Amino acid sequence: MLHSSNIQAKTLNVITTIPDLAAITKEIGGDKINVSALSSSHEDPHYVDPRPSLILALNQADLLIVNGLELEIGWLPPLQTGARNGNIQVGGNGYLDVSSYVKLLEIPTTKIDRTMGDIHPGGSPHFLLDPNKMVNVARAICDKLIQLDLPNRDYYLSQTETITKKLTEIATKWRQKFNQLPAEKRHIVSYHKSMAYLFYWLQLKEITTVEPKPGVNPSPKHVAKVLLLIKKTKTKAIIQEEFYPQKITNVLSKLAKIKLITIQGGTRFKQNQNYYNHIEKIAMELYNAIN
Repeated sequence: MLHSSNIQAKTLNVITTIPDLAAITKEIGGDKINVSALSSSHEDPHYVDPRPSLILALNQADLLIVNGLELEIGWLPPLQTGARNGNIQVGGNGYLDVSSYVKLLEIPTTKIDRTMGDIHPGGSPHFLLDPNKMVNVARAICDKLIQLDLPNRDYYLSQTETITKKLTEIATKWRQKFNQLPAEKRHIVSYHKSMAYLFYWLQLKEITTVEPKPGVNPSPKHVAKVLLLIKKTKTKAIIQEEFYPQKITNVLSKLAKIKLITIQGGTRFKQNQNYYNHIEKIAMELYNAIN
């Protein structure tokens, strides 16, 4: 017969869709939980290969944390179905959509259709590029972990308090730094319309995007317009995630004699990078490029 003192509580198995969520969840849960991400920072989170190994991971998950706002709509639902795990289905006790806890930007105010490109009807899903938004996300994850693992409540709360304080300090430090720059230095061009939260946090002004519409490849005519606008506004840099093509942005960078900033697609969670280092690296690269 086993004595109760020898019986250990089960370690929660947490799966996140993207590495930023895995990184912050691990900060909260520490060694009380196991965490893995379904995608890597090198992958466009809109288009992840739904490999059979991901179905197995979801089958064994106690909690699935998703970004939401249809970011994963193209690949996650069939994985959830194949996993045969009722807890991690939408509405299940082991399912958390963190977008529900964030004040969103770029919510369409008119009827949308496919001619407008890849528009997200609920608003932009790229809120993890703002550490202020990550504060709300961390608190939501903490609450869910406590719900599923009440004995470790105090640990999760303590970790989250430390995390949110650090996120707020990072957000404030960099916003103040960028605010000291004159307005004309804060002009920037992005490849894809995915930087709204980053630009709002750092008080940058998006002049235009290299894509004429989200998800639509730029024509030579559109690229020429972008180049003229860069020169007219004296824009200092172009920014894009690493998973987007760089041929056109490299050409624009050379012709306009401005910096091309290629940022990671997310925290390098599998290489033990934390979210703080990831988001500060982006802010530092941006600041150095436009200052």
